[in-house]
Amino acid sequence: MKVYAVIDTNVFVSALWTKHAQSATFQVVLAMQQDEIIPLYNEEILAEYKEVLSRKKFGFSEEVISDIITYICTYGIHSERAQYIMPMTDENDRVFYEVALSKEDAYLVTGNRRHFPQSPIVVTPAEMLEILHR
Repeated sequence: MKVYAVIDTNVFVSALWTKHAQSATFQVVLAMQQDEIIPLYNEEILAEYKEVLSRKKFGFSEEVISDIITYICTYGIHSERAQYIMPMTDENDRVFYEVALSKEDAYLVTGNRRHFPQSPIVVTPAEMLEILHR
């Protein structure tokens, strides 16, 4: 089964930071690399990935960051934002939600559900793994 999803930056941070290959965040990124999850993105999302993953406090190499962004650009789908008019808890996260809304049956995978509207498209990494294994 293949699914379309916007992957929130915090999922990549957690996946790269973990030492546990069985963690849900690591498994979500692995599923993306195995073509089970087709990432959706736009320029704003790519810019956030680069900015956040490049923060010194994380210590991720430029090569790893570049590999992730290159993979997403090569195998993902560039998507426009679908307007969502309601206020959001964190307006900086709006782009992730609106890009997820742009494709029917797409999801937004995040570790910060409370930042987004209560919606069946907003799922945790563990929930995404359940969706993939149905």
